[in-house]
Amino acid sequence: LIPFKMVARDRGCQLTLGLPIERTSPDHGSALDIAGRGLAHPGSMRYALQLAIKLARC
Repeated sequence: LIPFKMVARDRGCQLTLGLPIERTSPDHGSALDIAGRGLAHPGSMRYALQLAIKLARC
């Protein structure tokens, strides 16, 4: 996963297949160590949400 994270940066997300619903998630952990410190970047979460919306429209 580390090479993917280096390439994808803030655009990485995970897609789980084989479920009755589409499931996407950002490609990072909860990052509790930086929570509330203004250091987190929303790009990966935003991308995961956009992908879920696109999949739901298909």
